[in-house]
Amino acid sequence: MPEVLKAPLVVEFPFTRSLGPVQSAFLTGLRERVVLGVRTTDGRTLVPPVEYDPVTAEEIRDLVEVAPTGTVTTWAWNHEPRRGQPLDTPFAWVLVRLDGADTALLHALDAPGPDAVRTGLRVRVRWAEGRTGAITDIACFEPYDGDPARPGRHTGRFEDMVTGIVAPARLDYTYAPGRAQTAYINALADHRNVGERCPSCHKVYVPPRGACPTCGVATTEQVDVGPHGTVTTFCIVNIKAKNLDIDVPYVYAHIALDGAGLALHGRIAGIPYDQVRMGLRVEPVWTEGSRYPDHYRPTGEPDADYDTYRELL
Repeated sequence: MPEVLKAPLVVEFPFTRSLGPVQSAFLTGLRERVVLGVRTTDGRTLVPPVEYDPVTAEEIRDLVEVAPTGTVTTWAWNHEPRRGQPLDTPFAWVLVRLDGADTALLHALDAPGPDAVRTGLRVRVRWAEGRTGAITDIACFEPYDGDPARPGRHTGRFEDMVTGIVAPARLDYTYAPGRAQTAYINALADHRNVGERCPSCHKVYVPPRGACPTCGVATTEQVDVGPHGTVTTFCIVNIKAKNLDIDVPYVYAHIALDGAGLALHGRIAGIPYDQVRMGLRVEPVWTEGSRYPDHYRPTGEPDADYDTYRELL
């Protein structure tokens, strides 16, 4: 049996979100070295603030300032900081109930070692030097043995409010595709598409999954499919993706390769985007050294009859 492939895989993208009035005030406050909470209808102060009361679900907007000092309620030691974490040396993750708050805020505590951390430890905010209106404006917490700080009376109104944030999302892991998809990927290197047939329902899965999700039995019989196929459904993309060198508009489609029991997706090119249609017959276009088809283009054959692919929609 050939060796099962594995390789490091990184999935990374920027996540952009807008902020409501409560989160906008909270993050703008951090930029100005002010920590804000929100008061619920029963008088509790929640930090970090939320827009709806967790008990009554009522909208809450009563912002109140709390102190930058507080108490550790629980903690865990992080021996090996990862990329993008608040500190690049070992630190503690802590829940801190700031003075004046009734709930705890999760952040990092800069401490020399786990023996220096305990529940009940008094701490204070260490502010970042450059603040932009994000949770990272709190660089971390640090142990504090002074008197509790007195919070001000800020109402949450600032000039130049922060209205949105961009949060990077990243996953680093090692991907092992398994026996079935290893064979599929190796076949792609030879510009072939290989599926596997279920011994019970006889459906051919491309890419293969190693088992039939309908019948629950293993699939081992390899079947060459394509290279031609039929567009079953498609969408026109009008928003340019970051780091993707493709001019908009362009078309992504579900393509049922000849002999396959389900459709895979691919980009359609070699035809004006507004002429792509269901039933269009296409073939893969490979670039030199590529393991996967760069795109699919029309073959020039007559369109497939709807009845030949309606079960693959």
